[in-house]
Amino acid sequence: MTAGPALLGLLDGHPLPRAELDRRLAALRAGPRSSALPAPGSAEDRQLTRWVAQVLLTEALCTAEAAARGLDCAAAPPVRLDQRAAVELGSITAAAFEGCAAVRAVFAAVTADVAVPQPGLHRPAPVLATVWELATPDGDFEADPETLPVALAAALRAAPPGHRVTAADWTAALVSTRTRTVPGPDAAPDPLPPARRLAFVRWLDHARAHRLTLVPGLEHPGDPAQPDNHHRH
Repeated sequence: MTAGPALLGLLDGHPLPRAELDRRLAALRAGPRSSALPAPGSAEDRQLTRWVAQVLLTEALCTAEAAARGLDCAAAPPVRLDQRAAVELGSITAAAFEGCAAVRAVFAAVTADVAVPQPGLHRPAPVLATVWELATPDGDFEADPETLPVALAAALRAAPPGHRVTAADWTAALVSTRTRTVPGPDAAPDPLPPARRLAFVRWLDHARAHRLTLVPGLEHPGDPAQPDNHHRH
């Protein structure tokens, strides 16, 4: 009797093959940050495998949900989350959100009706800020030039548009420059984005619990019952 195919898990009772997990782990091992990854076969390596598996399961769940809702995933463009948003979503969901259009499309659909009371406070007039679109070996993203390392920002200003430079251990090319409107100084933060993220996390936790079946070895990395979830001092 031959063993069945290796599984990532079950979604709505249907098996998900492990092949994409193995492909993504291999890509990480062959990527530019491979030296920072844990040693193969170590407890930390098994935790990394669990973490990547949970990202893939989140993507698969949202892909199925987007199809069931008839969502247009092409309308969910790539994003780069700020630190607060990533923390509020959690590292697994944040990675899936940045890497999968279906996750972003489901987020928009699930949180479309979220509303919060708007405080009647005076908001300073908005101001214009410069935004750079940067191309890096890890992907494209937008950044305020004032938030970049000083040496990198200076090198990009001196280089022709689209020319790749390396400074302060960063490699990037300045693709384009634009301005955008941002809240003025001391403006109260908008309470809606955190409320939407909280609503999505709650929806996703419920969906995971009811629609996903995990397999041994690919439990959630934070599951206290799995053997590698412990601290050593």
